[in-house]
Amino acid sequence: MSHSHPGAKRVFLEEGQLVVGLNHCTLYLRNVECKVANVSLKTLYFGCHFLYINKHPVLRLFIAQLYSLFLSLSNPELITMVHVIVVLFILVTQVSAHRPCPKCGKIKVPYPLSTDENCGDPRYRIYCNNGALEFMSAPGFYYKILSISPKANKLIIKPPLIQENTCYSSDLDQGGLMLDENLPFNISTRNTVMLFNCSDNILLSPLNCSSSSFCREFEEVGEGCGCKGTLCCHFLKDSSMTSHRIRTRLGGCTAYTCVVDKQPGEPLESWNFGIELQWLPPF
Repeated sequence: MSHSHPGAKRVFLEEGQLVVGLNHCTLYLRNVECKVANVSLKTLYFGCHFLYINKHPVLRLFIAQLYSLFLSLSNPELITMVHVIVVLFILVTQVSAHRPCPKCGKIKVPYPLSTDENCGDPRYRIYCNNGALEFMSAPGFYYKILSISPKANKLIIKPPLIQENTCYSSDLDQGGLMLDENLPFNISTRNTVMLFNCSDNILLSPLNCSSSSFCREFEEVGEGCGCKGTLCCHFLKDSSMTSHRIRTRLGGCTAYTCVVDKQPGEPLESWNFGIELQWLPPF
């Protein structure tokens, strides 16, 4: 019989076997018979999820010892007692495994996001650095987290700074924003991306590089002034594009910014600058 769990290694269970997976453990007792007092336990199944089971050998040992004790018992009352212990242990570990992390600065860190190995789900790792909550890209560049919407499974990170008088994004050396495709985060479809200082090759793409492009408005103020007069374009990050990258490079486009949920005709002062990321739920 096979058993799988999102984010966990595939395991194969045999009768009377204890299996400890990467993010979960399963105690599976199949057709275990206790003939004392004519008690027959045909099928028992206990499942529990551990976010850090590999990091806590004590938990592994405890489960294994409970399992061995269960198989060795002959007294029905003791079997019932061990049954209760196992159920209580499952409940306790379920609660501790879903423990949210403490605030970072003024921002709450809802489950499954994790700033520490002892809270949240480590697959949803973000970082609390000096009171500022940050998201780390695959190459190791940190982006400040501006807001989190736990009910929507979304967070917004701050776009990289465009360096003054260069029209280079601060993450240019990393190739722009790149997410790890093995993690549960991706770039949502509500992002309008603006690219600056692009080569002529971009004109072969379906992006809007006309004089009416939104990027022309951004060039007129603040950090966008350093890109004024360069070839720029904008596009909506829709589902037909990669959801794990916003690319910049020398010989391509060297700078970018992004606006979340931009509405037609919306004035620049109302733009919500940020890059919205969404995550898949853990279960």
